[in-house]
Amino acid sequence: MAPVSGQRRARVLTAHILAATHAGNAGHTARFDNSELGVCLILGAGAGIGVHVAKRFAKAGLVACLVRRTGSEGLRLATDAIRADGGTAHGYMVDVTHAGAIEDLVEEIEAKVGKIRVAVYNLGAQVGNRTLGETSLKTFELGWRLGCEGLMRLAKVVAPRMASRGGGALLVTSATAALRGNAGQHSHAAAMGARRNLCQSLHHELSSKGVHICHLVVDSAVDAPDTLGKLIGQEALQKLRSQGDRIANPAAMAETFFHVANQHPSAWTFELDLRPRTCTAWWNS
Repeated sequence: MAPVSGQRRARVLTAHILAATHAGNAGHTARFDNSELGVCLILGAGAGIGVHVAKRFAKAGLVACLVRRTGSEGLRLATDAIRADGGTAHGYMVDVTHAGAIEDLVEEIEAKVGKIRVAVYNLGAQVGNRTLGETSLKTFELGWRLGCEGLMRLAKVVAPRMASRGGGALLVTSATAALRGNAGQHSHAAAMGARRNLCQSLHHELSSKGVHICHLVVDSAVDAPDTLGKLIGQEALQKLRSQGDRIANPAAMAETFFHVANQHPSAWTFELDLRPRTCTAWWNS
């Protein structure tokens, strides 16, 4: 038998696990050729976690569908980079807070691109540090729409499809605010706390149907030039990068997303947290 390349092994592993059904059918798998591995959909494909997760799944043979609300040039650069590495990628500019936007997007991808095997909800819900008086109801609602309602809408449209095909994964990026509320974070803490609880409910209903829900808590700053870089400035971001493990590396984080999506159904992770080794965990700070 001819030797199997590392990339081919990754593709076979992805097909093997994503096609496995839960419980009694866990040992029965179907193999897909490369054109049938399916789609990894990333809502919130910024230059940090989102783009690197897309690159990792595209490297394994899935079609990466990257979705952003703003930054069309960044989206073009990301999809071009994936294609240059031999992967397949499509970019979509969509404001997911609009009614029907998520639903229409999923319908289009399923009809024109392929079956969604992995969906990543990576939308941030941070609206800034505001006192109670400074937090308008409109701002509070926006945080909730990004933090919780969008996930609910995505789950309603992708989970039944995944379940009918024997399985899939819905990976949800989260934040320390899902675990504790700080001053000035009324909107963010409420939205992310709701996101976590919704994940628990989704897991309770869907895991037995073969849909893997995982809530991934990011407990640190992430090296993302289009978010953190804009917040603190590029010079400060470069300084953080030069200090070693003081900031989370999104490419390394993407490996964790990929690992979780490929876990055997007898050993699924529901919740985990990610931070650099030098950062103090949220419960100690």
